[in-house]
Amino acid sequence: MRLKKYTDFALRVLILTGSKEEGELASIKEISETFFISTEHIRKVVHQLSKLELIHTVRGRNGGIILAKGPSEINIGQVVRWMENDFSILECFNKDTNQCVITPSCKLKHVISKALAAFFQILDDYTLEDVLENKDELKELMSMT
Repeated sequence: MRLKKYTDFALRVLILTGSKEEGELASIKEISETFFISTEHIRKVVHQLSKLELIHTVRGRNGGIILAKGPSEINIGQVVRWMENDFSILECFNKDTNQCVITPSCKLKHVISKALAAFFQILDDYTLEDVLENKDELKELMSMT
């Protein structure tokens, strides 16, 4: 399984924004330059994170982005679920388009389903706060110190 770049970018936006000092805003330009991602991609991700009420955006000259919730309230598993729109890992996961002839007897779907559930069970155990445990090191790597 592979997560989309969109999800990866969303998690990076949350990490950088969550690494800021309380009340300090991040900017799309800063995020873009830090991670070498186009500003348009970051703008789309920021828009989505804002709609999900994970971040607040402040418009204007001194505007930017700030977390809308405390890092302990942002669950990594939930963020991944929101950012990804398709977990149909195998053809048989989609009843509408499945044409696999062995579906009625195949046990692979159940194995993959259990693996996917385990994947999310682990992600659900972590919050942004857990990911930011080494905030000082992250800030140094992102040239924020």
